[in-house]
Amino acid sequence: MTVAAAVERVYREERARMLAALVRVLGDFELAEEALHEACAQALRSWPRTGIPDNPVGWLLTVGRNRGFDWQRRAIKGREKQEVAAVHTGEAMPGISEDALVGLGDDRLSLIFTCCHPALAMPARVALTLQVVVGLTAGEIARAFLVGESTLAQRLVRAKRKIREAGVSFEVPPDHRLPERLSGVLAVVYLIFTQVYNASPAAPEHRELRAEAIRLGSLIATLMPAEPEVYGLIALMLLHDSRTAARYDPAGDVVLLDDQDRTQWDQSQIAAGVHLLDRALKHHSTGPYALQAAIAAVHAQAATADATDWPRIAGLYAALAGLTPSPVVDLNHAIAIAMTDGPEVGLHLIDGIDGLRGYHLWHAARADMLRRLDRRDEATAAYEKAHDIATNPADRRFLERRLKELDN
Repeated sequence: MTVAAAVERVYREERARMLAALVRVLGDFELAEEALHEACAQALRSWPRTGIPDNPVGWLLTVGRNRGFDWQRRAIKGREKQEVAAVHTGEAMPGISEDALVGLGDDRLSLIFTCCHPALAMPARVALTLQVVVGLTAGEIARAFLVGESTLAQRLVRAKRKIREAGVSFEVPPDHRLPERLSGVLAVVYLIFTQVYNASPAAPEHRELRAEAIRLGSLIATLMPAEPEVYGLIALMLLHDSRTAARYDPAGDVVLLDDQDRTQWDQSQIAAGVHLLDRALKHHSTGPYALQAAIAAVHAQAATADATDWPRIAGLYAALAGLTPSPVVDLNHAIAIAMTDGPEVGLHLIDGIDGLRGYHLWHAARADMLRRLDRRDEATAAYEKAHDIATNPADRRFLERRLKELDN
């Protein structure tokens, strides 16, 4: 393996853990990012001469830590930064072990709670976590938020500076503060999951990020074992993830839920999700993640598409709409109603939803109702509009297939 490939692999696989450790010791997001980048640059210069170290993560952390300390000393004391031998050799400074750098437990959990601090607005919390914890680029996050990349980049810079200026500590909050911080953290974890689940056909990096989101949810559950919504979120992610293998055909084209090969669904994930859902539903109050997981469980436990309990799904969406009203929830409720009461009723409900004219799935749902009602010209126009708006290539190909079917 070349030095450049080794540095790229370590950075890709261990970036979040290294960045979390550097944030903890340096106390500053921007400084930690610069220090990590400088450590990687130093590795590209040093490793061709010294060889790839046995512990590249420890080497990069030591160099990054020393660079950061040097910059801090120069800023505070106004003197030239000291040349430290460890910067060039990768050896730890006396008195500081690698455990002190990497930390005991999971530093990424502390990192995500810091990114989700209530001092930040919710969009900033989500954007910061997607960049710092998950490693998405500003462009990828901007597309998720439907904002310009420059606007998103400014949001990230302001969020990091606000954390520094507010003196936010890099730690998991104490027990009495956890509940007030939980909703923001869960929202971020779920966005990490959905960002890759909805992005494109399954790929190794997407599977890793979905697994990371589920793992982060499990870590939060260890901190808050009595909080049902944590179990609801983990159940929801597991139940969705269980269908991954059947969501696309070998060509990478979308396979609708009703047409999926249910033998490809991961039964172990379904069982684990249902178990966690049962645990969440034992509590008197049912939150939005538990309700969504209950909907996913109805789908997952149906032996065939025809056996799906659509009246129960419609009832669960009605409960979800009462708890967290949104046009997207209303759209899904209308689709469930259409499966029980017919497409004409569903179309009437969909046409009454405001705020989704720029959402391709609203147009696709209308098109499906119109197709089922044999209103072919109107269905074609709706599918064309959905195709114009959709950005996912697999979604666009599916809509093209629907248009060809109508032509035939």
